Amino acid sequence: MKQLELVFIPTPLIGHLTAAVHLAQLLTTRHPPLSITILIIKLPFPTKSARLIQSLCSSSASDRIRFITLPEQPIPDGTKNTLLLDPLVQSQKQNVATAVADLTSAADRGPDSPTLAGFVVDMFCIPMVDVANQFGVPTFVFYTSSASFLALLFHLQELYDNEFNHDMDRLLNSATEFAVPCFRNPIPRKVISTMFIDREATEWTHALTRRYREANGFLINTFSELEPDAIHWFAEQRLPPVYAVGPILNLKKNPQIGESEEEIRKWLDEQPPSSVVFLCFGTMGRFNEAQTKEIAEALERTGVRFIWAIRQAPPESVLPEGFVDRTGGIGKVIGWAPQVEILKHPATGGFVSHCGWNSVLESLWNGVAVATWPMYAEQQVNAFEMVVELGVAVEVSLDYSMMVAEEEEQAVLTAEKIEGAITRLMERSDELKTALMVKGEESKTAMMESGSSFNALNRFIDAIMPNRFDPSESDH
Repeated sequence: MKQLELVFIPTPLIGHLTAAVHLAQLLTTRHPPLSITILIIKLPFPTKSARLIQSLCSSSASDRIRFITLPEQPIPDGTKNTLLLDPLVQSQKQNVATAVADLTSAADRGPDSPTLAGFVVDMFCIPMVDVANQFGVPTFVFYTSSASFLALLFHLQELYDNEFNHDMDRLLNSATEFAVPCFRNPIPRKVISTMFIDREATEWTHALTRRYREANGFLINTFSELEPDAIHWFAEQRLPPVYAVGPILNLKKNPQIGESEEEIRKWLDEQPPSSVVFLCFGTMGRFNEAQTKEIAEALERTGVRFIWAIRQAPPESVLPEGFVDRTGGIGKVIGWAPQVEILKHPATGGFVSHCGWNSVLESLWNGVAVATWPMYAEQQVNAFEMVVELGVAVEVSLDYSMMVAEEEEQAVLTAEKIEGAITRLMERSDELKTALMVKGEESKTAMMESGSSFNALNRFIDAIMPNRFDPSESDH
């Protein structure tokens, strides 16, 4: 069978890269003639994520998955953090072209060398379609959020371009709720508006969405049973085909367990089943001191067992005086959290989450109910989908925005509201339990042989075979 090679270009954020690596492992396991080269874009400043990325690359390399770190490129002064990815990706086009040219160089290749089959680029790396076109190969977008959110972006971009003449304020003020074809319930304006924090971010978001139309297809980290309306919506549009191949998760145990992780596991082993609430808000999620104290007060009021991951260092510096001592018998305050290990532990009964899509999928897989506290990006829409569309979560908030809250000195959400959400989360209604059980089982079945995602990945593999790409062979 002909040997093939894909070039992966992930966004240099740990959640995006981790998902890309697991997709690469899944593809090479499923199709032995396939090899994958993952091109790593370095962030222009040191971060904890950068160290994690380096560790992930070192541990994931194999004879059919290799990593190439691209030369670092300077970023223009004055670039906003919220728009850093745009110049970062654009600046790497020539480096990507050079790296791919080296891969395909005839001087280093024998008659059995693999044929370049295409690019798989992260959702934020779609400008790399220009480089793929130089080599005459297709570009597929690996979309690490939901199919529903991608459909919403296409819907808003069309309205923005065609009906509202590039006026986002007028678009968002045109209705209190938006009826979007792939959502069963109208989406409140306040949930959508948190995505568009300023004009530059708005223009960048719509520019990415326009360029998605140039792709040859989407590999989406979802499964058909989770988002049937969105998958059906794509089937009716003149858009690139969709392959729902998820949930793509890190289900393996970490071979390098640190002392803190072992301590957390031992503590969980001592707790009753489904008795612990886990609070974690992603790599970027953090609160001001006032909001942190409201969370602490809520936890004390409920008396529920808890593990709380706080990004500030040391965590005790932002907590009320004496909180750790008063709650030492029922809870643990930590910095870094081994999220996968905690969610799959039988003692974990609830998850207060920022609703990043990876966290959503991990909670469903492990059957852990979520209390939604979105922070930024598309997380507000994810929270809406979990609570309103799917009925597998309870609401702390649907429209909390870290971007807005950073400007406030006071807490945005009160201890009373947080307490109420945690109580509902841990008590879990029969309807929520049933919905959660169904989606959890569906997520596992989708990845099994002949499951919907198993079959979708096979269709994608068929599509990248030389001269075999056929848009009709997707999940449309």
